[in-house]
Parts: sequence; C-alpha cells; structure tokens
Amino acid sequence: MDRRSFLKWGSVSCAVAGALLKSDIASGRGIPAKVLGDQAPGACYASPANGVIETSLTDFFKVGPGPSSSHTLAPLRISSDFMKAVEALPRDVLEKAFSIEVRLFGSLSATGRGHRTDRAVLAGLLGQKPETCDPELMDKLGDTGKKHATTVNGKTLQVSGDTIVWDAVEHDYPYSNTMILRLVGKDGSTVFEREYYSTGGGFFQWKGQPATVRGKPAHPFGSMAEFKQLLRKTGKPLHELVLDNEKAIMGIGEQEILAHLDMVLETMEKGVDQGLAQEGLLPAPFEFHRKAKRIYEHSKNAAVADAFMKQVSSYALAGSEENAAGRLAVTAPTLGSAGTVPAIAYVMKHHLKLSRDAMRKGLLAAGLVGFLCKSNASVAGAEVGCQGEIGVASSMAAAMISYATGASLEATEIAATMALEHHLGMSCDPVGGLVLIPCIERNAFGAVKAYNAYLLATSEMSSRHWEDLDRVVAAMYETGKALPAPFKETGMGGLGVSMIDC
Repeated sequence: MDRRSFLKWGSVSCAVAGALLKSDIASGRGIPAKVLGDQAPGACYASPANGVIETSLTDFFKVGPGPSSSHTLAPLRISSDFMKAVEALPRDVLEKAFSIEVRLFGSLSATGRGHRTDRAVLAGLLGQKPETCDPELMDKLGDTGKKHATTVNGKTLQVSGDTIVWDAVEHDYPYSNTMILRLVGKDGSTVFEREYYSTGGGFFQWKGQPATVRGKPAHPFGSMAEFKQLLRKTGKPLHELVLDNEKAIMGIGEQEILAHLDMVLETMEKGVDQGLAQEGLLPAPFEFHRKAKRIYEHSKNAAVADAFMKQVSSYALAGSEENAAGRLAVTAPTLGSAGTVPAIAYVMKHHLKLSRDAMRKGLLAAGLVGFLCKSNASVAGAEVGCQGEIGVASSMAAAMISYATGASLEATEIAATMALEHHLGMSCDPVGGLVLIPCIERNAFGAVKAYNAYLLATSEMSSRHWEDLDRVVAAMYETGKALPAPFKETGMGGLGVSMIDC
C-alpha cells in the first residue's frame, strides 16, 4: 500500500484541523476558582511536568501470553532478558553457577500464582519469547515438581517450581512488582544478580539500567495540550504526528510501523474470533465457565438495540477469556484489559465496515491516549488500580473509534476523556489473584462505555464540554495514589475479600 492511499484520509482531517485553529485547541477549559466562590477547593490543577513522551507504538502494543501484562508478559520478558545477560557473562563467571533463583515481591508475590507468573518466569528461562510463546508449554509448566534443563553457552542449569521464591508483599523497592533474579553458586553465594521492576503494561526496567540509545520524537510533547499546540504549528492531523514520532524514535520506515499495527489488529481480531468459538471452563481452582459464545448466540434472537449491546459485550468477553486462558493477546494498555480495545476494533471492522487505513488511524489515536495516560499517570493496576487498566483501555477505545470514523480532534479527545472520567476510582481487586472476577466482565463494561463515549462526544458541541484529557488523567493519578494498597491488585480488598468464604 502506498503512502498516498494511507494519507488520503488525512486531507479531510487537515481541513477539520484548519477549522479548529480558529478556536483555542491548545488548552483545556478549567473552571475559574472565582466562579465557585466558597466552594472552590484549596488546591488547583497543575499541568503535567513529566517532560517529553518517548514511548513508541512498538513498546506500547505488545503481543504475549495472558493473563496479565504485569504478572505474566513482563516476567517472561524479564527472565528472557536475564538469560540474555547471563549469556554475556565471562566463561569463568558462568562456570561458578549451580542454580537460578527468582524472588517475587509485591503483588507479583501476592497474586502471581493465579496470574501464572511462575510459569511465565520459567518459560523465559527456557528460551521462550513473548510473541511466539507456546501456550501448550505454559500449560505444562503448571507441574511445579518437574525439572527442566536450560543451557546457556554450554552451561546447563535446572529450573522448576523450586526456582521461584514467593517473597514479601510489602517491601521498600521502588516499584510494587519487583523481581530479583540471580545465579547462585554451589555454596549458596550470588554469582550474578539483577533487580527488575514490572512497571505495568508489559514494560520492565532494571536497577542501574543504562539509558536506551534511540531517536528523539520529531514533534516533542508531554501532554494533550502540547500535542494540540503541535497541530496548530504544523497543520498536520493526529495520525501523521504520531507516525512522524514513531519513525524518529525507532529509526524505522512507515511500512514497518504499518506492519506492526496490522499485526496488532490481526491478533486482536483472532483473539475475539477464537473466544467466540470456545465453551467450557477457564483455568481456575474453582468452576468458572466461559460466557462469550453463549451471549453472542443469544444476540441473534434479540431486538436490534439489545443485540448490538450483547455483541459488543461478547466480543470483549471473548478477548478477555482467551487472555485468561493464557493465549496470545495485546497489551492495550495491559493484558488485564485485553478485551476492551479489541471489542471496539471488532465493531469497527465487522459492523461499521471501516477500511484498513481507518483502522490503523484509529489505533494511532488509541496509542496517543495510552502514551499520555502512561506518562502522566500509570496503566498498572498495582500502581493506580483498575482505572489504569480498564479505564485507560476504554479511553483508548473511545478515541480509536471516534478518530477512525472521521471525528475531529476535539471530539476524539472528548470521547477519550469521558470514557476515562467514568472509570475514576475503580479499584483492582482480583479474586484469588486471577484475571477472572471481576476482570473479564469489566472489559465488557469498558467496551460499552467506550462506545457510548464515542456516541456522546460526536453528538455534542465540543465548545460546551468542560473536561479535557490532561485534567482527567491528573485526577486518575491522584485517585490511584490515594487508593489503599489492598485495592491495588493484591487481592486483599474489595471483591478479593468479600467473595471468599473461610
């Protein structure tokens, strides 16, 4: 596909952008404190000060095995990275190694068993990569007593369930989800060690990690207000700015970016299709039945409005159920929210019949919203609760369908803002540490809210809307920090407690 075809839709967006330049699209409309009088709070909004966003689409939209991006995908990537570091060790150092030890802290320890964290760690130590991880191997790694051999530069080490140490839930490390991986000598001494952090959405970093050397964004911004200023300055539409930055940061061409977007969309669609065809139980220590196929079948005999609601819900349930089964899914922004964006993408393709170009542009808008939420708040349930997972996913999905259907930037932002705003305060309280209750159904509600936000935003007058994305992201961050630890993915509060009989 040539560039002209991909950017043809941009001419329409440019015309819309030109019209918007007549209004002030560079800043949100905060309510003046003076009009509230005595009702005004003691503090006022401060715009984001986190600097330039350098996250790439490749970083953000990752493919890997479920059920959790922070508890499954990131640990797999971490253990794979650790083995790469081990491979680079001098031969004399590697020869001293007798075993591997992996210590899990925070919510990784609290809910990691239910999230298959131990299986993900072992898979990475055995050479599996996220994008091609064998789901059947992940299932077999549930046998914690079985030993597996992994060989690095001729040195063979044994790994098993005993490799994993479920350490302290409360600790002093800088991130809740902390992992310490070490090579251990025969005498119990540490031969080599790294301290890793799973920071949400499948991202990770390690203590002392040098800065990644790659390009800088062509259009630097750190907030939605700054992004809108760039539109005024360049006259370019949203998708061109995001594409320009991706090319500059990653040093790759447009065709490579489009191929990644296509892979993401195809993985999402495949997950929904597979989920709609499956029945039976999901992996769990209690009986938990799939419901996506049943609800989809019921939609065929429902009234038009009810049928559509059931179908949107079934798509989200299908994607989430496949993720819960440990199949490949996309971080959008996390795997715990792996059904929301795919559900809306499925609607866009199969109900609205949007072109591939429009689907890609919608995904670029979703990526922009995700970047802003990750940079100025968090997408990790362990950091800000489920508002950072389902809330952000709903916001991304609302922006995606709005922009893909030709909505203005203002309407696209309002859709994202509404969807996120109406998830504020949502705790992360998985029952038994599993991505089942309430996670799967929350994806369905996130998808429905996203579609409704799209309808509202594209129907109202943008100039009369007060809330803007930057302010709602700030509210999400403040709310998330105020949530008590039991309500941030530990399974020790909310439904994680009330659903348990002792």
